[in-house]
Amino acid sequence: MALATAERTQQRLVYLREMMRRLDIDPAGAILPKSSLSYFTALHRCEGCPCKATCRDWLDQMPSAVSTPPHFCPSADILFELQVDGLHH
Repeated sequence: MALATAERTQQRLVYLREMMRRLDIDPAGAILPKSSLSYFTALHRCEGCPCKATCRDWLDQMPSAVSTPPHFCPSADILFELQVDGLHH
């Protein structure tokens, strides 16, 4: 049971990393005190997201770079903030 849960968490992390890459969000920002809570919150939301199949379809169909997070994503607000913050550095 614990192994299956760990595998699901890892899969969701892959989705979040893929989405961040397409949005040009640096995952290394997770270690910065200013943004670490945002990254953690996005991961937590991703773990409980009911739209996993929709997310996978979106990732499979979208180009390698996109300008905005998908509307169905429960972390769209956080991802947008991380995008904007990244543009100002």
